[in-house]
Amino acid sequence: MSDGTRNRLLLQPESDLPTLLVLDEPELGLHPYAITVITSLIRSASVHNQIILATQSSPFIDHFDPTEVVVVEQQQGISSFKRIKSETLTEWLEEYSLSELWDKNVIGGRPCQ
Repeated sequence: MSDGTRNRLLLQPESDLPTLLVLDEPELGLHPYAITVITSLIRSASVHNQIILATQSSPFIDHFDPTEVVVVEQQQGISSFKRIKSETLTEWLEEYSLSELWDKNVIGGRPCQ
């Protein structure tokens, strides 16, 4: 999906958007500043629509609050979904960004082994 297509999708009138949008790696191929723009559009659209995003980009998740992130892990072919609890990361977040915690495997989400 090109930058323009992503933007046009998220700029549709509320009545034209589906109630659920699932976007796989919406930040892929974007300039770092464009990631800020796309996350702003996602936030605006999410006021009236449920949006599920999948990403492997640690910098992308820095645009979201920990409570908005669900970490998916897979063991023996079974996926488990875990919502991040901000209170368990309070001390960590004083010194590290959410992406740094992901990179350090504090919040999980490692690839299958």
